[in-house]
Amino acid sequence: MQNEFDRRGISVDQVGITGLRYPVAFDDGEVQQSAIADFTVTVRLQPERRGTHMSRMVALVHEHLQVLDPRRLPQVLKIGMDELEAPSIEITAGFSLTRTVTAPASHRESITVHDVAIIASLDDASCAVTSAVRSEVTSLCPCSKTISDYGAHNQRSQITLAVQGTADDPYPLPARTALDLLDGTGSAPVIPLVKRSDERVLTMQAYDHPAFVEDMAREVAGACRSRGLAHEVRVRNFESIHSHDAVATINGGASRGWL
Repeated sequence: MQNEFDRRGISVDQVGITGLRYPVAFDDGEVQQSAIADFTVTVRLQPERRGTHMSRMVALVHEHLQVLDPRRLPQVLKIGMDELEAPSIEITAGFSLTRTVTAPASHRESITVHDVAIIASLDDASCAVTSAVRSEVTSLCPCSKTISDYGAHNQRSQITLAVQGTADDPYPLPARTALDLLDGTGSAPVIPLVKRSDERVLTMQAYDHPAFVEDMAREVAGACRSRGLAHEVRVRNFESIHSHDAVATINGGASRGWL
């Protein structure tokens, strides 16, 4: 029935499946990790076609994306567009990536969890792969430090970075490298397991490196510009002395807003 002729003459911008949770082995050349990914697969539907083949979208994930390598996504998109007989296709995969971090004084190890999203699209004109990662840091307010006799308010800050690849290089900034970049942007890192000796180091490190939300956004954007990367960065401070949060966003040449 999907192949029936539709007389209304209206194309559908995106139609497909979402919320498909599937086990994957993420492998980007730097990191190899197992994860449960949340997939969305959509196509553009021609005005003369009544429906698309959604079962083929599940088959595409099962047969070609259980090893999730962002560098291979242009080939997978081409396969999907051919099998679904569609003029365009978009695949999004969201999952969690873990890293081991070490406390600065006690050297105790713990695990941080980061959200990762890969968005890939293909049509007759272009292919685009965008990778987004999210990390948390500590930020200390420069203004609070300046006006206070002692101390300064600080908080957790969430930094999200999306980098858009090119046809020749669909995945120019691997996830681990991107996370290292974000972690070095704030006043101090966020570490799950810290002892008293670590608290002392991290508190003083934050005090010595104050940063506004604008500072962090600019630092990340500057690092991406120096690499020639089309990007978008968003920083959110979960403010500790206000009833609202502070945010800053910079679009550095990304073709559309992702964050």
